[in-house]
Amino acid sequence: MAKSLTKEQHTELVQTLRDRFEKNMNRHEGIEWEQIVAKLEENPDKLWSLHQMEATEGEPDVVGVDANTGGAYIFMDCSVESPKGRRSVCYDHEALESRKQNKPQNSAIGMAADMGIAILTEEQYRELQQLGNFDMKTSSWVKTPDNIRKLGGAIFCDRRYDTVFVYHNGAESYYAARGFRGLLRV
Repeated sequence: MAKSLTKEQHTELVQTLRDRFEKNMNRHEGIEWEQIVAKLEENPDKLWSLHQMEATEGEPDVVGVDANTGGAYIFMDCSVESPKGRRSVCYDHEALESRKQNKPQNSAIGMAADMGIAILTEEQYRELQQLGNFDMKTSSWVKTPDNIRKLGGAIFCDRRYDTVFVYHNGAESYYAARGFRGLLRV
């Protein structure tokens, strides 16, 4: 699969990202759009990943700057609910392969890798929740610690009762209301 955008896709995506950026300034105070678009133009592979996030209804937006990576801009999925195009997936490839019947189409970790993004950690998920109320009706898989995953489990989060909750499930489970949120550094 080619990981590049047509001129039309490129133009449409940049405009969509700009519109979302301008409508949600509370997510990225002190950050200028011109700096972001310059980084995006230097990194067409990152634009492709953002296009994948957008195509699966993640509504990616800038949520900060990563001082640990030389000032990379951090994009996260900011859709109100878990992205529609990434639901009904189990946690990872191992879990997908372990299912004998009724396998989902993909796994959260597998889809994220294919898209060139990372799945949110619990800490990142909590940071996102400081910017708004997300996953009030859905839930999202988050990066599971190795000790939990080795025992067959995986964790997911949601927001209910004005509180972020962390839960566990078998990694092979999947539900129509559970997807995953991604992160991309540009």
